[in-house]
Amino acid sequence: MRRSRGLALAVLVGALVAAGPARAGIADRLAATFALMAADFVKAFQPIEALVVSLEGPEIFLDVNEAGGAQVGQEYVVFRKGDMFSHPLTGRPLGRYEDILGHAQIVRVYPNFSAATYLPLPNAPRPRAADGARITRARVRVAITPVFDLAASRADLRRVPFMLAAALEGSKRFQVVDPLAVSDMFVSGGLRVEEVLARPERSMRAARNLEVAGWIVPMLLESRGVIYLDVTYISAITGTALVSRRLPLVTASAAEEQRFPWEPRAED
Repeated sequence: MRRSRGLALAVLVGALVAAGPARAGIADRLAATFALMAADFVKAFQPIEALVVSLEGPEIFLDVNEAGGAQVGQEYVVFRKGDMFSHPLTGRPLGRYEDILGHAQIVRVYPNFSAATYLPLPNAPRPRAADGARITRARVRVAITPVFDLAASRADLRRVPFMLAAALEGSKRFQVVDPLAVSDMFVSGGLRVEEVLARPERSMRAARNLEVAGWIVPMLLESRGVIYLDVTYISAITGTALVSRRLPLVTASAAEEQRFPWEPRAED
């Protein structure tokens, strides 16, 4: 009897050990895969200064092209410069006041200019030629949702948003809301990842509560036996997807080479 119980316990421990690396490995591979695409998100949000060329119906045209950093999916603030303001003691000019008119989301890039969908702010005046447009030099504040697992991997992916946050923060281009605070929002049932993807009004409302410019939504997808990581940026202005990247998960050995220094080994 004791021998049978000992054998059963050994089989159970062996099964748990075998399952452990597989589950841990998915999270590690996902983080390593994101490291390969993180530079694309940094490039899409690089600081850019542009001028309005013209406005036709719902579209606005900016004097920025691909060589100047323009990409489909970028979101610019459109503004108008106002009066100069000066130092109160020396009288030295310090800058100009600015009135925010709306936002522009790039939809087409041409050799000499870009076309964007224009999203006016309520009661703001209509843009005109020589008004400004920019992607801010300040860090872009974003929130990362829990992983949306459409591959049914059954892996424990709770730590993935923390690893993605570390990669984005390390780029010095993004400021990421505490993933634990964001996770609590989803765990409590106040929001679902599906709603961030498919219900713009819910996505926008939650983004305003967190005071972020947008959402980073990581998803696991499976096609023909291959698991992919798909990461999408959702605008807080419109609740629509602007930038998306997809890559197959790197192999376990490649993930091991690109591990974060504080992470345990996959077999732990």
